[in-house]
Amino acid sequence: MIHTVPEDLLNKIINFEHYDPFQVLGCHIVNIDGKKTTAIRVFNPAAKNVWVIDKEDNKEYEMNRIHYSGFFEFINKNKTEVYDYELKVEYYNGYIHNYIDPYKFLPVISDFDKHLFNEGNHQEAYEKLGAHIMEIGKIKGTHFAVWAPNAKAVSVIGNFNAWDNRRHQMRVLGSSGIWEIFIPGIGEGEVYKYAIKTQSNHILEKADPFGFYSELRPKTGSIVWNINKYKWNDQEWMKKRQTRNNLNQPMSIYEVHLGSWMRVPEENNRWLTYRELAHKLVEYVKYMNYTHVELLPIAEHPFDLSWGYQVTGYFAPTSRYGTPEDFMYFVDYLHQNDIGVILDWVPGHFPKDVHGLAYFDGTGLYEHFDPRKGEHMDWGTKIFNYGRNEVKNFLISNALFWLGKYHIDGLRVDAVASMLYLDYSRKEGEWIPNQYGGRENLEAIAFIKQMNEIVFSKYPGVTTIAEESTAFGGVSRLTYVGGLGFEFKWNMGWMNDTLMYFSKDP
Repeated sequence: MIHTVPEDLLNKIINFEHYDPFQVLGCHIVNIDGKKTTAIRVFNPAAKNVWVIDKEDNKEYEMNRIHYSGFFEFINKNKTEVYDYELKVEYYNGYIHNYIDPYKFLPVISDFDKHLFNEGNHQEAYEKLGAHIMEIGKIKGTHFAVWAPNAKAVSVIGNFNAWDNRRHQMRVLGSSGIWEIFIPGIGEGEVYKYAIKTQSNHILEKADPFGFYSELRPKTGSIVWNINKYKWNDQEWMKKRQTRNNLNQPMSIYEVHLGSWMRVPEENNRWLTYRELAHKLVEYVKYMNYTHVELLPIAEHPFDLSWGYQVTGYFAPTSRYGTPEDFMYFVDYLHQNDIGVILDWVPGHFPKDVHGLAYFDGTGLYEHFDPRKGEHMDWGTKIFNYGRNEVKNFLISNALFWLGKYHIDGLRVDAVASMLYLDYSRKEGEWIPNQYGGRENLEAIAFIKQMNEIVFSKYPGVTTIAEESTAFGGVSRLTYVGGLGFEFKWNMGWMNDTLMYFSKDP
């Protein structure tokens, strides 16, 4: 059967190995016998038959199956330019439906966005990467984008394509390492992951690093979600926050783990929801005269007993207690009652769960591949590669995300001591000195300084607190005089001494 697809490109699509399937699939201008014409190509392994619906002429044409795996092509000799069309597909179970071809859309992410991300300065990277519901030319759908520079191929998988990694293959945008695709018809609530084919031909199924919502454990999928629809009522608090000076007024902080602070024993000892917690906590915190609540990490995590300190979804409030809007309500209600909200934030390490950041594209992408720099010996976790621009961008944009999108008032940064020293909890020979032969992690120090500078410049009145237990100098000094730039240092010694005192027999 005559077709216009070179055999090598056909095989790359079929075998899920093409870095830019848009070069092959969709509508293309081709030359046949020296004449200009068009060819529309579809790869759908589940399809029995596929038709092209010409939207301009309102005609329907059956496509030719040019490969038994489900590769179809229609050559329209009456069309010499790319034209508007839809697809109709019949599956083997007899189901027929029409859909809009995702391979007819141009890239969404701009060259400037790619440049900012790759140099580590895209403060709102979460607005571009991840899953975003949008309209393109009046077509509603979801745009997906993920950073996986060392992958051979990447696709989006979910119930919408029977979790088949061949159906929605993505394109990589130049040398940026960002893969993207716009899928019409995908809306809020759709569960998805990324299928990533490594250079060694292993296929990894990963949750979205920039995903806004996740399935409840033990499930690990990301969920398409619009986080911009909540109507805030804390304008008075946010206005006052901008002029707040945390150093010259009292702060009394109540530390809370939402999953264990209070349960509902009458209902199988279930967790309280974010909305239920808001009202219960406000009542108690106001009675005790606290000014702030500090939440143990609420970013998505698979293991309950980690208390949230092993994060897999940095941009997703855990679904244990509700939706993103429910958590926004929690913060909003506390603000309306003059109570600040501080989050425990965990940029020091992340777990090895197969759906998470570890070996994301088959390489040490978010972490150092060498365990002497990339493994946390005490916790069995991975350490971020703070010297990689895109990793630094991921973390800084995450800090800004919570402060902006969720109106969080401060970040208590976990395990800063482990970030500062290359030999933290390591024996001789288990670590690599810095370029000057010292033990300080210069890349982590530079990241911390930059994070604090950006946070305070963008969100005046918030606070950052270092959980730091060593004699490292200048933790809470300004960066321009050599400090790390935190506003406060968490007094671990006082806490430990107090707990020891309480444990003694009076």
